[in-house]
Order: sequence, then structure tokens, then C-alpha cells
Amino acid sequence: MIRYGRQFCARKVLGFRYKSDFSHVVIGGGIVGAAIGAELQLVEMNNVLLLERHGQLGMETTARNSEVIHAGIYYPKDSLKAQLCIKGKSKIYDAFKKGTFSSVQVPFKKCGKYVVAQDEQEYEYLQQLHSRCQDLEVPSRLVSAKDVRDSCALIEAKHGALESPTTGIISVHDYTLFFQTQFENAGGTLGLNSEVVHIDYSHGSYTLQIREADSDDLFEITTDNLVNSAGLHAPKVSNMLLPSDRHLGTYLAKGSYFSYQPENHISTKSITNKLIYPCPNPNAASLGTHLTFDLGGQLRFGPDLEWLNCHEADSIDYAVSTENVVPAYEAIKRYFPMIEPGDLQPAYSGIRPKNLSQEQSREAFSDFIIREEEGFPGFVNLLGIESPGVTASWAIAEYVKGIYHA
Repeated sequence: MIRYGRQFCARKVLGFRYKSDFSHVVIGGGIVGAAIGAELQLVEMNNVLLLERHGQLGMETTARNSEVIHAGIYYPKDSLKAQLCIKGKSKIYDAFKKGTFSSVQVPFKKCGKYVVAQDEQEYEYLQQLHSRCQDLEVPSRLVSAKDVRDSCALIEAKHGALESPTTGIISVHDYTLFFQTQFENAGGTLGLNSEVVHIDYSHGSYTLQIREADSDDLFEITTDNLVNSAGLHAPKVSNMLLPSDRHLGTYLAKGSYFSYQPENHISTKSITNKLIYPCPNPNAASLGTHLTFDLGGQLRFGPDLEWLNCHEADSIDYAVSTENVVPAYEAIKRYFPMIEPGDLQPAYSGIRPKNLSQEQSREAFSDFIIREEEGFPGFVNLLGIESPGVTASWAIAEYVKGIYHA
């Protein structure tokens, strides 16, 4: 179902500038696609269509995450993940200060976090992380085990912790709604329940075949520029257009979350007022099974990391296996010793789109890929947009706009 922000007469309205139905089509209505759509639609004379295969925006990866505003401390300085996470975080906090979110209330809390070390090797990693923070100009400080006990008496950090004061939590649903509202108020066209099944490129224009949900009927639209922000489905969309020697594989990693339901109720405030993270896996492939809480104070743990053999996003099983509870408990117990195995209950899971396989991820850091594809002018591919994608979303949108308006 396409909901028109302006009449579908782009050829007439914009015929002097664009030769297609739309100036830009964005495939994928997660938070990143919604942000890109809004940013492009705000450019004078653009006529943008945002396509989403589900009945609402943000129904896949966007709806299944920790809702953390990341500080951007884990990634190499010259990486897109570091640059766009830090910039995206700043844009969120600046928007609150300036009242930009007044049209759509976007609840948040700058609660900070501890990355905790349980042995000397982990503490050495925290020292390196602290140096990286200084290099990135991101606030951080090393704190002692006593400092952690004084502020979070039930949390174990035998060798100290790194404090990240600019980490926070946010309502991702409302943040996505903010971008949707910006997009539609600026006259953008929203196409829900609309799945792209085929793409052709000819003479400077892209033709998309689209199938509406619960229908076998296809219709076509054309666009001068195309953005692939399809998240888990991005490799599949890219392969519709690029030649076979440039086809991409799909690598998926599942992260399961667990709710905290102890027999004797303990308030979140008595456990911690900061998010608690263990030292991450090499190359930041996973940040570890961490402790977070939502804006209502509900405690949760996760995500863990489980590589999937599935290479088709439509075949994903989102169920959280009870077999994951024990390893999650063992990981959590290192920094929250009072937890009992029966306190954890499977809650939900999310899937991370990866650019590298499990084996490759052990050896190399995997950055975001955001690029205009050679030989396909105006086709911008976004691949491997996993964490910190929510935090970086606004900055990613500006980056994509910059590709078109360099």
C-alpha cells in the first residue's frame, strides 16, 4: 500500500529535472531507511519514495535491539562505525537540547555505562580502550573496583572498569516515528506492504517491480536514484541489480535477550544505575552479553552471539532457545554474581546482518559498507548495518545525502 505524501505525478511536477517517477527510492523502512528518506526528502525539489515490505516501519532489526545510544568507543578511528556512531550520538543529544524532538516525543536517558574487567588481561584491554576514547575525543575514565562497588554494590569488577558517561538508552520506536514524521511532513511518499522483487537499470533510470503484501499482482515504478537500505535483505536486493561476479553472500548472527525474573524481586536501581558491559569479543564482533534496562526500569540481559547457518533472511527462526540460558547465565555471573540460573527467562532475539563470515570475523574488523556502486550511478548500497546502526542512523542519512550532493 503506497501512502502518498504528494500526488503521484512526479513526471509532470519534476519533469524539468528528473526523468523518472521519483528522484530517489529508498528500499527498507528500518530506522536507517526512514532517516535516509527524511534527509533526502528535505532537499529542495527531491521527490522520495520509501518502500517497506511490512505494514509499519521498523519491524525487523530496528524492533529487536538493546535500545542503547552507543558512545562509539569500540571501533577504529578511521572506520565508518566510529565516525557515524559518534556523530549520530551527538545529533541525538543536540536534538534534545534544541527541542528538535518537540513534534514527536522521543524518550531517552543518558545513564552511562561501565565496561568491567575481571582480570589483568581485561584491564589492559580497558586501558587500550581508554586511549582509543582519548584519540576519538569521546569522554571516558578508568575507575577502580571500589568505585564500581560504591555506585553499583551488586556488580563485580575485580580489576576496575571503564566508565562511558555519554552512553544512554532511547525509545527506538519513537525515534523511528520521528524520522517518519519528518519524511511525510516534507511530502515524502511512503509505500508500506511493498516488496521489491526485481530491479533493472537502463539509460540512467532504475525500474523496480513491486509486489504488494498478500497479492501476486506486480506494479512498476521508476527512479533516478536508488538506495538499498534493506537491512537483512540488503545482499538479496543488491544481487537483483549487480552482475553475478559482484553478488554478495548473506551472513547472519543471532543475538538472544533474556528477561530478569528473580524469585525475590529486586529493583533495578538497587542493582545498577548504569548499563554494564563485559569486555567485548575481538574485533568487536560482539559486545558480550551485557546488562541493560529500558526507560521503564525493566532489567534485561543480552544479546549473546549465535552464528546462523541460514543464508536467507526470510527463513530466520527468531525463537530464543532454552539452551542459550545456561551460557548466558555463566557470562552474566562474572559481573553479577548474585544471579541464579532460574532468574533468566528467554525474551526475544534480533539478527545482525554481517559483511564477514564467522571465520573472517575472527581475523578482521567488519565496518559498515556505504557506497555508490561502480557502473550504476545513483545506486547506493548499505551493507552490514548492524550495531551501532540505531545510534548512527541520523549520521548515516547525512552521509548518504552527501554522496548525492558532494
